[in-house]
Amino acid sequence: MGRWERGIEGVRVYTERLAAARTHEKALARISLRYSIARLVAGLAIAGSLLGLLIGSSVSNTTWLLAAGIALVGFVILLIGHDRAIKAERRAAEMAKIQQEALARLRRDWSALPPRTAPASLERSAGAREVGLFGDASLFRLLSTAHTPPGRTTLASWLVQGASPREIRERQVAVRELAPALDFRQDLELTGRDIARAEPDIDRFLAWAEGEPWLLSAQGRAGVRLVAARALALLTLATLPFVMFGPLPFSAWAILPLINFAFGHLAAGRMADSFDRVSARSRELFAYSSAFAVFERTRFESPKLTELAAAATAEGKSASAEIDLLRRRIDLSESRRSEPIHFFLQSLCLWDFHVLATLERWQLDAGRRVRGWLLALGELEALAALAGLAHDESDWTFPAIEEGVPPRLVATALGHPLIASDSRVANDLQIGPPGTFLLVTGSNMSGKSTLLRAIATNVALAQAGGPCCAREMSLPPLDLGASLSVEDSLADGVSFFLAELKRLRAIVDAAESAQGSGRTLLFLLDEILRGTNSAERRIAVREVLLRLLNLDAIGAISSHDLALAEVPELLEALVPVHFRESFEGEGSERRMTFDYRLRPGVAPTTNALVLLEMVGLGSAESREATRCNSSSTLSNYL
Repeated sequence: MGRWERGIEGVRVYTERLAAARTHEKALARISLRYSIARLVAGLAIAGSLLGLLIGSSVSNTTWLLAAGIALVGFVILLIGHDRAIKAERRAAEMAKIQQEALARLRRDWSALPPRTAPASLERSAGAREVGLFGDASLFRLLSTAHTPPGRTTLASWLVQGASPREIRERQVAVRELAPALDFRQDLELTGRDIARAEPDIDRFLAWAEGEPWLLSAQGRAGVRLVAARALALLTLATLPFVMFGPLPFSAWAILPLINFAFGHLAAGRMADSFDRVSARSRELFAYSSAFAVFERTRFESPKLTELAAAATAEGKSASAEIDLLRRRIDLSESRRSEPIHFFLQSLCLWDFHVLATLERWQLDAGRRVRGWLLALGELEALAALAGLAHDESDWTFPAIEEGVPPRLVATALGHPLIASDSRVANDLQIGPPGTFLLVTGSNMSGKSTLLRAIATNVALAQAGGPCCAREMSLPPLDLGASLSVEDSLADGVSFFLAELKRLRAIVDAAESAQGSGRTLLFLLDEILRGTNSAERRIAVREVLLRLLNLDAIGAISSHDLALAEVPELLEALVPVHFRESFEGEGSERRMTFDYRLRPGVAPTTNALVLLEMVGLGSAESREATRCNSSSTLSNYL
C-alpha cells in the first residue's frame, strides 16, 4: 500500500469510528434525557404522596406511605441508572475526541492536538528538544496516547535513552502485536485519560504501601495492642449471650465495653493518623483500577507483553482485584465518620483495630507490588503508543539492530516522521563506518537541518522499539549527541558561542563514555560555532571532528562553509552530500524552489545573494554576482 493509499485508509478508519462514537453519544444523551424526565416524575410522586399524607384524604395513611416508598425506591433506581448513562455518555464523547486526535496526528496538525508534557527532568535532557523529542511539534506529542504518569514517564525515557538490542527486538515484537489491536489500544487510552484528569499523586500512596505497618509490626507495642484488642473483642462478644440469656448481670458485663473504649482511646491518635494516611492516599491508586482491568482481560502472545501481564498479577490475584479488595477494606473504616456508630462498634469489638489490621495485611501482601504494577502499566502504554504509530504508518519499517559489525547507519527512503506524508521527501543515506562522517552542504532552507533532525528522530524511534520513517533501516546500538539549535543563556551569563562549546564538550565526553561501554556515538552537528570568524571556526570544527573520529564516533555535520571539504586532515574522512535549489523569474518576481533531494558531492551553489536581491536589498555588484551564480546553477543542473 502506497503512502497516499495508506493515509486514505487511516483517515477512513478513524472517520468511521468518530461517526460511530458521535452516534453512540447522541443515543446516550437521549437515554439520559429520559432518565431526567423519569426522575422528575418520581420526585413529584414522592412529593405528592407526602403531601397527601400531611393534608389527609379518603386514602389511608398506609397507602400514602406505600406510594411514597415505591416512588422513593424507583427514584433511587433511576438515580443509579442515570449516573451510569451519564458516565457512558462521557466515555462516548471522550472516545470521539480520541478519533479526532488520531486524525490530527495523521495530518500532523499540531494545533488540533492538546499539549502533552513529559517529566521536566527528561525534557531538559541535552539536545532532547532541539532534535524534536519534546515540544509542540515533537515525537512525544505525536505519540500522545500514553496519559498516565507512569506511561508518560516511560515513553519519554525510552525516547531519550536507547535500549539494549535485545530489549529493542522484544519491544518490536510487542509493538507488532499491538498495532492491529485498535480497540484494545483505544480502551487503554480512554482509561488513561480518566486517570490523567484525576491527576493522581501516586507517590503519596506508595509511601504508605511500601512503608512499615504499625499494628502488624513484628516488634513493638503495636503488635501487643492488636493481640489485646482481639482478646478483648472476643471476650466481650463471647460473654454477651450470657447477659441476654444467662445469669450474668448487665452491670457486670458493661465493664468490658468501657474497657474497650478506654483501650481504643489510648491508641486513637496513632490509629487516626494511620487511617488518614491510607484512606486519603489510596484514591490515587483507585483511579488505576479500570486501566488494569483493560490490561488483564486481554491475552498476549509476545514474550514482552506476557511478562508485563505477569508483573500485574501475583499469586493468582490481579492488580485490579487487589485494588478492589483495598477499596472494600477502606469502606469498612467509613464508620469512623459517624460518631454514634463508631462509638458502638469500638466499644463492642474495638472495630478500628481489626479494620486497620486488614489494611496493613493488604499493605504487607500487595503494597510492595504496587510499584511493579504501575511500571508494567507504564510500559504497556508506551508500547501501545508506538503501536499506534505502526498502525497509522503501515509503510514504515522496524529497523534491524546490527551488532558485531563495523557501526553503520544505513537507511533507504528516510523521511522526517514529524512531517505529514504528503509533504515529506525521503532520501537514502549512510553514516559510518567509524573514521568517516557525512558532510552535508547546501544553501539556506535547502533541507540540511531537516535531514539531521530526521536522522535523530528516527534513531530515537528505532531505539525505543518503534517503527522508523524509512523503507529499510539498520543501525548499531547508538548514543545520540546533537548540537542543532543551541541558545544563549543570558540568565547564566553564557553567550551563544560559549554555550555551544559546552554542548560540544558534552558530546565529546559522551563519545568517550560510549566507546568505554561498547556502544557508538552518533553525532549530529548543525552549523556549529557560528559565533566566531570563519578562519577560527574552521580550525575549531576540525579539532572537534578529529576528536570525535578518534573516539570511533560516526555522524553528520551540516555547514555553509564549503572550505571544510578542503581541510587536509579531513579529506579522507568526509563523505560529501548536498541539497540544491532552483530559481524561476527575474528581479522581484524571482522565485526559489527546493526539491529536498540529497545528492553526492559538495554543494556547487549558494543563495545568500539571491535572497538579498529577492527582498530588495541587493546592489549592482551583488546582482552581477547573483547572475553569475545563477548561470553556474543552470550549468550544474544541465
